[in-house]
Amino acid sequence: MAIQHKTRTQLVVEAIRERILKGEIAPGEPLRQAALAEALEVSRIPVREALVQLEAEGLVQFEAHKGATVSELSLEQIDEAFELRALLEAELLRRSIGHLNADDFARAEALMADMDAALSKGDMITATGELNIAFHNVLYARAERPQTQELVDALNKNCQRFVRLHISLAGGLDIASNEHKELLTLCKAGEKTKAVNFLKRHILGARDDIKAFLSKQEQQLA
Repeated sequence: MAIQHKTRTQLVVEAIRERILKGEIAPGEPLRQAALAEALEVSRIPVREALVQLEAEGLVQFEAHKGATVSELSLEQIDEAFELRALLEAELLRRSIGHLNADDFARAEALMADMDAALSKGDMITATGELNIAFHNVLYARAERPQTQELVDALNKNCQRFVRLHISLAGGLDIASNEHKELLTLCKAGEKTKAVNFLKRHILGARDDIKAFLSKQEQQLA
C-alpha cells in the first residue's frame, strides 16, 4: 500500500471535522480562525482553507458579518441529503453488483467485522465513519461511475454526524449491523433489484429514525 502524505490543510480539515462530528463544536457555534489556529498550532491560512473545504462538505457555513459557523441540524437538510444518497447509491449499486467478485465480498465481510469490533470497543467515530463508508463503497466499486462516486463521498461526509446520531442515540446499532448483513447477502446472490430496493430502504429508514428522534427532542424542549 502506498504511503499517503497529507498536507497541513488536510490535517486541519480532519481535526476540525472530527470535533464537529464528535459534537465538541455544536451546531451554530462560531468557528474562530484565530482560536482554531492556536489550538491546532498552525497559521490561519490552512485553517481558512480547511473551513472552505468543510463548507463544501456541508459541515460549515459562512454568513455575512458572522463568519464561519457549524451548520445547523435541520430536518430539511436531513431529507435532502439522505434522499440524494438513496438515489445515487442505488444507481452505483445497480451498476456494480453484477461485477462484484469474491475478493470484494471478502473485503465487505472484513469491514463488517471491523465495524463490530470498533463498536464493541466504544469507538463510534471509526465504526460509523470511515468503516461504514468503506463497506458501502466496496459494494459500489465496480460501477465505474467516478463522478457519481465523488458526489456520494461528499454526501457521506456531510451525513456522518446524522449516521452517528442514528447509531448512538436513535437506536440504530443493531438495525445497521443486521441490514448490512442482509444487503451483502443479496449482493452475493446477485439479486440486483432486491439489493437496490433494500439499500434504498436502509438509507431512508435511517433518515426516518433520525428525524423522529430529533422531532421528539424538539417536543421535549418546547
